[in-house]
Amino acid sequence: MARMIIHEAKGPVELRVGNESKWICKCGLSKNTPYCDGSHKKTADEPEGKVFKYAEDGTRKEVWQEGSNRKAIASA
Repeated sequence: MARMIIHEAKGPVELRVGNESKWICKCGLSKNTPYCDGSHKKTADEPEGKVFKYAEDGTRKEVWQEGSNRKAIASA
């Protein structure tokens, strides 16, 4: 079964292992999960209150905004 997951984070989280830093993806767009590959930069101009769906090529489409029916997300 496929699942649509909504990520609200627009950047990674730093995980320190000894003296080394690892950056863990929180936006859900990284092609190198669980590690950050910088893909979160695509989310910088996303307005609050809207939900976007990203295609494999990095393009995005708005699928929901505050005040809309949440079922619209599932059909996007």
